[in-house]
Amino acid sequence: MRVDVVVPVLEPGAVGAHSLALSDLLRRHGVESDVWAREVAGELAGRGAVLSSRPPGRADDVLVYQMAMGDDMADAVATLPGRLVVNHHNLTPPRFFDGWEPALSAGLARGEAQLASMASRAELALAVSAFNAEGCRRAGYRQVEVAPFLADLDGLSTVDQEHLDRLRRTKAGTDWLFVGRLCPNKAQHDLVVAFAAFRRAIDPGGRLFLVGGATPPSYGAALRSLVSDLGLEGVVTMTGPVSPAVLAAHYRAADVFVSLSEHEGFCVPILEAWESGLPVVALAAAAVPETVGGAGLLLPAKRSPAFTAAAVARVVGDASLRGRLVEAGRRRLDARFAAPVAQARTWDVMQKVLER
Repeated sequence: MRVDVVVPVLEPGAVGAHSLALSDLLRRHGVESDVWAREVAGELAGRGAVLSSRPPGRADDVLVYQMAMGDDMADAVATLPGRLVVNHHNLTPPRFFDGWEPALSAGLARGEAQLASMASRAELALAVSAFNAEGCRRAGYRQVEVAPFLADLDGLSTVDQEHLDRLRRTKAGTDWLFVGRLCPNKAQHDLVVAFAAFRRAIDPGGRLFLVGGATPPSYGAALRSLVSDLGLEGVVTMTGPVSPAVLAAHYRAADVFVSLSEHEGFCVPILEAWESGLPVVALAAAAVPETVGGAGLLLPAKRSPAFTAAAVARVVGDASLRGRLVEAGRRRLDARFAAPVAQARTWDVMQKVLER
């Protein structure tokens, strides 16, 4: 029996890393497995192959489709022989993109329709969070299992020392960090406004680093205009995509990880922050409370920019609290999301599929 992992585009990022990790896990347990995609991008060119080159499958093969966006691949997989498992990473509600990029909004709406249409064909939905699992049940899946995201945190062990030295050398106050695509649901605009309040009232030497590319570009342009309007040029840095070594440098140089994202299906950067010894302050929205548990300071709502600024100030200004949050993050990471734990849970689920 084969278990092939199918992803629309195999590219650097959370879903690509998870797809490769899942296939590697299956092979370590003696199961034949490859990663197939419509497109294999950049540095992952040697790790997967295009679906059109895949030999015809057998009826007892298993296809694990990675669902994160509407795509022709979902329709193609529905026509292939084999048993189907849908690995659901979350679909951002289209409403977040309606005013920014209608095409992206339409793609997400298509993904929602495809997730529902695959329910009758799939024998299992595998969700990376209970939040996503509930979405699968609403879409009509009868069998749903939860297994944590297969996060690759090893890349954080290699640091761009020159970049880290520069970040530390130029530091003049508290450094905030958020990692993730610049996009409306992640609400970097609210983060910038809260940081402005922090600089005015608490720490005029503070800096904010937003690490990640912009999707859609119009949102990135709006963020740059907001930064300019607030007089924060030079202290708010939008890095764009960075290498793993530069990302590790940002995590090591920062004082606090702050998220005001309104929709996350899991939020891998929280794990990366814990791995790097950073305390987490985050809005309690979507799957974030489930991921954070008690290992971060959760904001019940976006009451005001000053409220967020005060919460961050409390965490970075109270050494005892900061230490407790860092230690709680490390314990939660080790107990719930570390590679051996996540892999064991995922294999347990996949073993049940193979035994049917």
